[in-house]
Amino acid sequence: MPPAENATETANALFFTHAGLDAARTARLVEDTLKGCDDGELFLEYVQSESLSFDDGKLKSAAFDTTQGFGLRAVSGETTGYAHASALDEGALKRAASTVKAVRSGRGGQAVEAPRGTNARLYAPDNPIDGVAFERKVALLRDVDAYVRAKEPRARQVSVSLAASWQVVQILRPGGWSAADIRPLVRLNVSVVCGEGARQESGGTGRGGRTAYGAIFDPAHWRAEADEAIRQATVNLESVAAPAGEMPVVLGPGWSGVLWHEAVGHGLEGDFHRKKTSMFASLMGQQIASPGVTVIDDGTISDRRGSLTIDDEGTPTSRTVLIEDGKLVGLMQDRMNARLMGVRPTGNGRRQSHAHAPMPRMTNTMMLGGTHDPAEILGSVKRGLYARNFGGGQVDIVSGKFVFSCTEAYMIENGRLGAPVKGATLIGAGAEALKRVGMIGNDMSLDPGIGTCGKDGQSVPVGVGQPTLRIDSLTVGGTAT
Repeated sequence: MPPAENATETANALFFTHAGLDAARTARLVEDTLKGCDDGELFLEYVQSESLSFDDGKLKSAAFDTTQGFGLRAVSGETTGYAHASALDEGALKRAASTVKAVRSGRGGQAVEAPRGTNARLYAPDNPIDGVAFERKVALLRDVDAYVRAKEPRARQVSVSLAASWQVVQILRPGGWSAADIRPLVRLNVSVVCGEGARQESGGTGRGGRTAYGAIFDPAHWRAEADEAIRQATVNLESVAAPAGEMPVVLGPGWSGVLWHEAVGHGLEGDFHRKKTSMFASLMGQQIASPGVTVIDDGTISDRRGSLTIDDEGTPTSRTVLIEDGKLVGLMQDRMNARLMGVRPTGNGRRQSHAHAPMPRMTNTMMLGGTHDPAEILGSVKRGLYARNFGGGQVDIVSGKFVFSCTEAYMIENGRLGAPVKGATLIGAGAEALKRVGMIGNDMSLDPGIGTCGKDGQSVPVGVGQPTLRIDSLTVGGTAT
């Protein structure tokens, strides 16, 4: 059964009424195209998106876009035929079908079981773009700008942006199987540059999720984001050059989980394991992390940025335990890699749009909490680094080696937070860092809803999370002389 009745009704209206596709002929085309294949689907997509940015006290840009299209995939063995178009008409579908049929030539496959249905609904179907007048959105950005400038006289630049999308998807398979989903997504970002004399430093934050705008327009909500951006900028104004060398590193809760997402999470996606290119390949059931380390991927958390009622192949998302008490116990799987590895898909088949084929991707990936009080963890470090917020980073997915820049970090001296530092980078490898986790806090939290993950040229929204934790030894790159 479909995940929500209104999702199917909305999808049918968009694709088979307004777009002019004939439902019966489309179903027959899918049946004929995928006959003899191991797997495949027709992915139909309609997206409305908008973005507004406010900078230097004025509205700098406002964009609205509507896109639609389909992707038709046929899979035989490890071979995939994929064709897509932005035209939702029968002629384009037939041309796509003639292209992808080539993958089945010379062999006959046995179609794998279609995804099981779900009645779960992880987010409301409301369209955030249509729900709020344009003038009110501009007024919100203006209010945030005015609030920051009035509260912090050292603010030299204030940038505020608002973005939303409303995506409707429908997935059709042979045998009359279909599923549909309606996916809202919103995000508010605030960036502040503060100056004192010749010195300038920045701070930034954001918040979002799979909801309508809703709470974003609540002054208590956006003021909290503005206050956080101001706090980060003013803290960085007081920062000193970061030291360099091997030392204990304490990671703050929430957004710091992006380090594990990049340095470990990709290595636990099914395609890298099947191809033996993951640093964790052939280690299933073995101890790959310190005892107490449990990492999960959970796409079923209501309203979260990385959550999906169904993935982009129609499989309901799930809570997948990847590492349990330090042992590797699970992987994230799409349908093709699950079939080739002889396991069940986990609902991690994701794609950026109808123009892209699905692959195993993370949803909300997090390290679960432990038993230690965060103050106890901090107190256990005589001299080290406390990393609270991260910026950009580089990761080699195959080896797990990473370099992450800290946008907010502090020295730890005799168990207490010392001076904020600037220019700190964390350098290491995910497999080694996992084994050096010495203490895990009881304050696990998720990021505020700002994550985007890139893989093979595709970007998808994701979530991360973790508690406060101590890595006993990590290389810190700094600028102190």
